[in-house]
Amino acid sequence: MHPFQKANILLPEGISMEQWAVIACDQFASQPEYWDKVRQIAGDSPSSVNLILPESELDGDCHAAIKKINDTMDKYLREQVFRLYPDCFIYVERTLLSGAVRKGVVGAVDLQQYDFHPGSGAAIRATEETVAERIPPRMNIRRNAPLELPHVLLLCDDEKRQLIESLTSKKDSLPLLYDFDLMQGGGRLRGWLVAGEDADAFTAELDAYGQRMAQKYPGDTVVYAVGDGNHSLASAKGCYEENAACENARYALVELENIHDDAQVFEPIHRIIKSTDPYGLLNAMQAAIGKSQGHPVQWYIGDKQGTIYVYDDKGTLPVGIVQDFLDSYLADHAGVIDYIHGEDSLRQLAAAEKAIGLILPPVEKNAFFQGIIAGGTLPRKTFSMGHAQEKRYYLEARKIK
Repeated sequence: MHPFQKANILLPEGISMEQWAVIACDQFASQPEYWDKVRQIAGDSPSSVNLILPESELDGDCHAAIKKINDTMDKYLREQVFRLYPDCFIYVERTLLSGAVRKGVVGAVDLQQYDFHPGSGAAIRATEETVAERIPPRMNIRRNAPLELPHVLLLCDDEKRQLIESLTSKKDSLPLLYDFDLMQGGGRLRGWLVAGEDADAFTAELDAYGQRMAQKYPGDTVVYAVGDGNHSLASAKGCYEENAACENARYALVELENIHDDAQVFEPIHRIIKSTDPYGLLNAMQAAIGKSQGHPVQWYIGDKQGTIYVYDDKGTLPVGIVQDFLDSYLADHAGVIDYIHGEDSLRQLAAAEKAIGLILPPVEKNAFFQGIIAGGTLPRKTFSMGHAQEKRYYLEARKIK
């Protein structure tokens, strides 16, 4: 069976979608006021905020909060908040605040074909190092839950745009399931039902995509990569391994997107190293990985700046070459590394004493999957898929018990 399949999808019915859909739980973790506003907007209406545990609240003993989540799931099921759409996909379009439209398809992944360990050779792979201690708290949330709500974004490498876009061309003939504005500056979301013969036709397109991947990367079995929600999918895998007899637990609901979609923006995450000898680090970096030409890495020390060039001659992304150097250097020298999203913020931090900032080049989409194949996973903090407000919102659900 193909790793991405049809699913029995639940959608809320007869309620306010604007109050129901909330952003991924791992966003705004240090801004509890964001989540206070979410709860204020949701009010007493059924809402997915009552079915998740934001990371801003994931500290200490969460037993009572988790039990309340599970009880609310049972309550929503008893009160028939959801309508079931069996054996289907949902084609979605997310209009971002920039006006760009990001396309995706909601379906289920087979967790037997997913492995987050580097070098696993699985069809579905993690894009970043999975931190083992981050998995148990998420497993605690999922373990006794009767429902799952997905924020995982799965990526396909469809340069010719033949897979997801096969649904774009026929969306006007598909039943429109929802069309509404997302809360707190999330843009707009529309979704169409893909069922029956349309679902079968898309399944055939999935198989054809798998064959193209086998030709594109001969000798490797990669088909998809987890772009967002790596630890959530790893937690789903862990719960399935605990309860392998449950067929529903074998699958996890995700949204599939194409890395080559024009609206799919991969922003580099830059490095700031503080409490270090900045010129000592710079000289060591030039000696260890500097080339006469290649990918530019801009550096900032105080009011000084310059460029070091690195070349991915081993199939490793430039960020991987830089991160490997930093890990090695800081193992023997003073310094603390932090990860910064904006260039302006990095320059400001690099102006401090004993600091050096490194602006990394963007991740090249054509090299993305090759980087996963070469390195097992991408280096930690390689990229961010858009801004916080552009992450996936919880909407669809699926029974896992």
